[in-house]
Amino acid sequence: MGGAACRSRNDAADAGSDVTVAVDTAPVADPVAEPEPRTEAVPEAIVFDVYGTLLDISALVDHVRSVVGPTPADAFVALWRRKQLEYSWLHTLMGRYIDFWEVTHGALRHVARHHDLALDRAAEQRLMQGWLELPAYPEVTGALADLGGTSLAILSNGAPRMLEEGLPGDLRARFGEVLSADAVREYKPSPRVYRLAAERLGVHPGGILFVSSNQWDIAGAAGFGFRVAWIDRAGVARDELAGIPEVAVPDLSALARALRP
Repeated sequence: MGGAACRSRNDAADAGSDVTVAVDTAPVADPVAEPEPRTEAVPEAIVFDVYGTLLDISALVDHVRSVVGPTPADAFVALWRRKQLEYSWLHTLMGRYIDFWEVTHGALRHVARHHDLALDRAAEQRLMQGWLELPAYPEVTGALADLGGTSLAILSNGAPRMLEEGLPGDLRARFGEVLSADAVREYKPSPRVYRLAAERLGVHPGGILFVSSNQWDIAGAAGFGFRVAWIDRAGVARDELAGIPEVAVPDLSALARALRP
């Protein structure tokens, strides 16, 4: 104890019961508040991923229950998303492109087999429709309004149909460009997809801040040369991947605050 004078146990025993212990009464300093995360210089353009970043994939859980009834819907959706991503990467590696809607449909069929569900065509179509009805996270619209002084764009693996029908109109209006990986017939994290954004926006990669909730996407964007911001909504551990994010925040409102001059 800093500044305290305290006798040893043996000294105390020798002195009897009249033992005086000096206690440090200096006030304890208040803990220092954690500073708000801050980015470097304001970017020329901010480019956003869609699924899990702007739109809430977890909404599919209730949608799955409404279509197939009692089922472990959380596990269903988690495997659906994982297979959707795995298939997109494998198609890119094999040079056998199919659009993201078909990738997602194929992933659904795998998940149905995994859960021993016999889905007819109508049930499959209803389940797929859920990807066109995902809600935006609650803070997204306000945060994008706060970022309105900067050029904003979307760069997604989503097929053009998914982006055209699945982005709410008020959200779509916030973006100057809505870019699909379909244009280069490869999927993120292929460098060709990130190059698409730099070329369409006419901005050097170092002037673009790429925003995603997916760490593999952050790593791919950083590898291409973008500045990157990670939206860590779930508070998960950081992956062992190259490309440390410039800023890691829990939602887009925190990102908007981090970008304020």
